This record gives sequence, C-alpha cells and structure tokens, in this order.
Amino acid sequence: RMRTGRRSVTERDTRMEALVPALRRFAWSLTRNADEADDLVQDCLEQALGAWHGRNAEGNLRAWLFTILYNLHVSGRRRQARRARLLGEVTHGEAEPASGGQDAALRCAEVLAHLDTLPAEQRDVLLLIGVEGLGYEEAAKVLGVPVGTVMSRLSRGRERLRRLAEGRAVPGPLRRVV
Repeated sequence: RMRTGRRSVTERDTRMEALVPALRRFAWSLTRNADEADDLVQDCLEQALGAWHGRNAEGNLRAWLFTILYNLHVSGRRRQARRARLLGEVTHGEAEPASGGQDAALRCAEVLAHLDTLPAEQRDVLLLIGVEGLGYEEAAKVLGVPVGTVMSRLSRGRERLRRLAEGRAVPGPLRRVV
C-alpha cells in the first residue's frame, strides 16, 4: 500500500487503473459511443470492486474485467432490445469520427462499417483478439465459449472482413437442410 493524500492506493487499484484504457477501447468498440463506453467501464469497475473478495486471486485480472464488461454490455443490449420492442422504438448509435488524415479516416470508417455487418459473435472475437490483444484462452473465458469456437469465429470473421474489403460477395448464413 502507498499513501497518497487522504486515501491509500492499493495494488488492486493500481492494477485495475492500468487496465482502464484497454477497457475503454473495448467498450467503445462495442458501443460506438464515448459516453456509453465510459458508463460501461464505470459499471464494470463498480461491479469488479463489489465482487473483488469473491474473485480467483490467481486468475487473470484482465480477462476477468473484460468478462464483466462484455457481460454488462450484452445485458444492456438485451435490455435495450426489450425496451425497443415494448416501446416500438429503434435507436441508432453514431460512430465517433476518426482522427488522422482524410484517407485514414475514410478507411477507418469503411472497416467499422464492414465490422458492423459481421455477426455479433464474429465481431466480438475480432475485437477481443485483434484490437485488445487477448489470447484465444482469454477471449474464450470472456465470451464463455470453448477455445475452438473462438478460433472458428475468428477465422470466419477474418475471412468475411477480407471479402468485404475486397468488394467480393460474402456468403450468407448457413441453412440447415433436413
């Protein structure tokens, strides 16, 4: 423990604070809205602090926090979908403008648009592994699926993005033939 001013900074606080930028990036990539992303990260950290005593002390803190954030996001999406059905409203989020040169901004917007067309399962795996740098095992824990499922979704998602970027036709969802 270190004492700074009136409150002491614990190792827990330091470790969690170091992960905030990655949590914010992932939250923004899920919500495409800075305010919603900040709220999601705050909710995640509040829940993590409340559940700190029950977590596996030997477990991966990053994967644990990403799991909390992802589950909060999924719960929020479900809640919004229920509200939209009940109220008959559909809300649309707007992507944040990209920074950098005009070409980079256009390319970024194009990639985000393509990413938004992917099934949620593929998009989430691509974001966790490609953007946040989680390993297959960590992503599997965050999403609550087997590692093989993560690898399959990642492969299909990458191929679909590649086809979209090249302007080639993207195969539709598989149909079950009985």
